Amino acid sequence: MSTNDENADGTEPSDSAEAAGAEQPDAPERQVEWEDPAAPLWNGLKYGVRGFGILLVVGLLVWWPYKGLPGLWGVLVGAGMGGAFVLITVVAILFTSKGSPSVVMGALMGSYLVKVVALIAVTALIKDMDFYNKAALVTMLLGAIVLVLGGELLGVMKTRQVYVDPEQTTDRKL
Repeated sequence: MSTNDENADGTEPSDSAEAAGAEQPDAPERQVEWEDPAAPLWNGLKYGVRGFGILLVVGLLVWWPYKGLPGLWGVLVGAGMGGAFVLITVVAILFTSKGSPSVVMGALMGSYLVKVVALIAVTALIKDMDFYNKAALVTMLLGAIVLVLGGELLGVMKTRQVYVDPEQTTDRKL
């Protein structure tokens, strides 16, 4: 007979996992990072957004005091165009990642077409305007592309993924 309060009725658990409540048939199965095929994309998006935020703050701290309101607008327009161009690709792939490869490719190519048309339209609209600083816009556009792509690459590279099939569900054809 046990003197513990939890076993006061005299019964002892048959299995330690069962006693801990690990065997719950209604509990949803939690997927860990290395088993989730979309984890590299989510991490890439997370690191890309962080890099974009850092670039935006640094750009504002440099260009706004230096060129005033035109510097502010140059930073916002340039960072917005560059960051959106890169981040929309990851978001489009994430939204269609559960679909067939042709759906993913269609979304990827469709988003690319929309981004190119939007980029051409925005640059055509603001080409002759003088509310922004062109140097701030160009530096932020290039900085956003490089930093966001670098952040996404870092996020993908830091994600742990399984390279083997632990359950050996694939056919072994040698």
